[in-house]
Amino acid sequence: MDLVLSLILQIIYGIANLALISLGLAIIFGMMRVINLAHGEFLMLGGYTVVVATNNGVNLWVAMLILAPLVVGVFGVIVERLLIRWLYGRMVDTLLATWGLSLLCIGLVTSIFGASTTTTISPPLGVVTIGEYTSSGYELFLIGVTVALLIAVYATLKLTKLGLLARGTMQNSDMAAALGVSTSRIYMITFGLGAAVSGLAGGLLAPITGVLPTIGSVYIAKAFITVISGGMAILAGTTTASILLGGVNGIVAFLTGPTIGEVALLLLAIILLRLMPRGITGRFFKKSL
Repeated sequence: MDLVLSLILQIIYGIANLALISLGLAIIFGMMRVINLAHGEFLMLGGYTVVVATNNGVNLWVAMLILAPLVVGVFGVIVERLLIRWLYGRMVDTLLATWGLSLLCIGLVTSIFGASTTTTISPPLGVVTIGEYTSSGYELFLIGVTVALLIAVYATLKLTKLGLLARGTMQNSDMAAALGVSTSRIYMITFGLGAAVSGLAGGLLAPITGVLPTIGSVYIAKAFITVISGGMAILAGTTTASILLGGVNGIVAFLTGPTIGEVALLLLAIILLRLMPRGITGRFFKKSL
């Protein structure tokens, strides 16, 4: 029984991990149709924000929960104003532009912190004992944070004026502009929100994964697989894809090892997209957010 409970917690953590690294990308790609290949670097910058802040005496929780999303969110606004705002509706161009931004971020961070040293932070909260097995208390905390973050994003997009304006602008920007909405401002805020969520995720994962300039490549593939498999609905798609892909990854990894688990995740994503080219929410949950 203890083994089963421990395994269930690890699978839930894997699901939460996928949702956490994918949510910022889902906001930017799902709402704005911008292919952000620098998403992994947004996560990386969130991690480095935590490292730099804690090395300079800032409390770890303040660095992870406040500074990381704030710094990366501001960076995202700057990127949107200087680069992305000129490329809306040109998906291939945004792909190339954000790829260049990704390489620039990696180069700058490498020149500052070095190329090969993984910077680590000790995870707080210790361990939780489950009979003969132990689980990380910080991983349980991340599960709770992911659930809270999904609820917060849902409430923002569904229940606030900003969310209403953002959804209306993304659906029909010309009509929104005709009604007096500053679509340029809405685009900027939405991109900044997606970047801030990515920064928060990178900061929260820093104590577990460590931080190095190229760690974005670890995040980006899983994030894109999850978001594309989920389909157009931002939250419903990300959540359902995370549950399916993370669950299969966790079970197969337990039975055969982590490498085969990653392969199983990829194969399942390929099967899902073959059967449902528009993603899970292209066939189910079509009216979901």
